[in-house]
Amino acid sequence: MTAARDDVYTHGHHDSVLRSHRWRTAENSAHYLLPQLRPGLSLLDVGCGPGTLSADLAQRVAPGQVVGIDVESDVVELARRHATDVGASNVELLVGDFRTAGLTPASFDVVHAHQVLQHLSDPVGALAEMARLARPGGLVAVRDGDYSGMTWAPASPGLDRWLEVYLQVTRHNRAEANAGRFLPAWARQAGLDDTTYTTSTWTFATPDDRAWWADLWADRVVASNLAEQAVAYGVASAVELADIAVAWRSWAEDPDAVFVILHGELVARVPAG
Repeated sequence: MTAARDDVYTHGHHDSVLRSHRWRTAENSAHYLLPQLRPGLSLLDVGCGPGTLSADLAQRVAPGQVVGIDVESDVVELARRHATDVGASNVELLVGDFRTAGLTPASFDVVHAHQVLQHLSDPVGALAEMARLARPGGLVAVRDGDYSGMTWAPASPGLDRWLEVYLQVTRHNRAEANAGRFLPAWARQAGLDDTTYTTSTWTFATPDDRAWWADLWADRVVASNLAEQAVAYGVASAVELADIAVAWRSWAEDPDAVFVILHGELVARVPAG
């Protein structure tokens, strides 16, 4: 996840957050982009986190180079270890904010960000900077969730309250949790007119998938930056957050439970001249 000084990363880097980040692959998180990739392309992965997605994308463009960048040094170190473990020798990992790190303009064939714009106070400016770093005729590719578009069954007052808390915290952070639906508008405002917009979902419906997803959020709502911010902002008490954690685990035990996450995806071609 990348952030400027005035950006507040709602999730932070608690293990409950990193567990979900490490789960991400090119197939489950960047499938919309894969038809555009080919060997030899250079790719910048903005907000690379622990690097599983960066390393997976590197396989698709090898021998081309992938540069991953994130503001959190500890997370970048995890990404370096992962790249070494999987033999992704064409991955370079940097600590910094892609907007201020001094990256060379017009130097990447693809500039990619997964679940980043939703955490930034100026997503339009971020898209414009991504376009500046892409070569003429290159691609900007972004994918973000849409929290208000998420749906689940059975009904759960605890999960309803979870969403309310999350939306209030992100608004306090001047971020847009429903970023997925705004990608076309933000791209146009950033000067990107040649765009393709799609949607896709993550679905958690098996017992193992439900338990994994519920455990992540049950932990996040009591132990991550989200929990600290919710209490500090007066959005929820620690006792209420503990109740929400119980609701998550209770939901997952229902044999008919499903949770569907909506994502918006956008590929923009940078003007050739």
